Amino acid sequence: MDTSIELPNDNGLRNHLTNLAAISIALLAAFIAVTKVKDDNIVQAMLQAKSDAVDTWSQYQAKRLRQALLETSHDQATALRANAPPATAAKLDEQIHRYESEIERYKTELADLQTKAKAKEAEYDALNYRDDQFDLCDAALSVAVAMLAMVALTGKRWLLGLAWVFSFFGVLMRLAGLLGWHVHPDWLTKLLT
Repeated sequence: MDTSIELPNDNGLRNHLTNLAAISIALLAAFIAVTKVKDDNIVQAMLQAKSDAVDTWSQYQAKRLRQALLETSHDQATALRANAPPATAAKLDEQIHRYESEIERYKTELADLQTKAKAKEAEYDALNYRDDQFDLCDAALSVAVAMLAMVALTGKRWLLGLAWVFSFFGVLMRLAGLLGWHVHPDWLTKLLT
């Protein structure tokens, strides 16, 4: 049994629903177009943050390898120092001191690089949170526009109402992304990823 509400063959009412659908589509399209720039900028910032994080972790790994080599060289020089004649021992002492100084410098640099890399990852995560909001908006508004097109074809009032529900959700998610609101249906995001 079909429980949908059929509109009478009254062209005036059908034209009214078609006009509402057309106006809704036009408003949603304009809203999407104007706010899409921000979404694109967020995606660019995400790419930059991820690139910076990868570069920083690469620097971290390179410096960590250098530090490991210095530590190995330090250990070898210390072992050689134990049985070295006095003239050689003095040179080894200088070298050991340089190694210790370099190792300490690397420890500081590594801590700084690790902090910087984690900050870039946190920046990426924050931007990704906002990008999820824009993605949910795009999905909801695409469904809404498709439903509004169906309203124009079928004249179903209930479909117009459902399209407006999707439109409201899409606009809410876009505004949340634009304004930094903490509206993020994690369950829906996880379902769609």
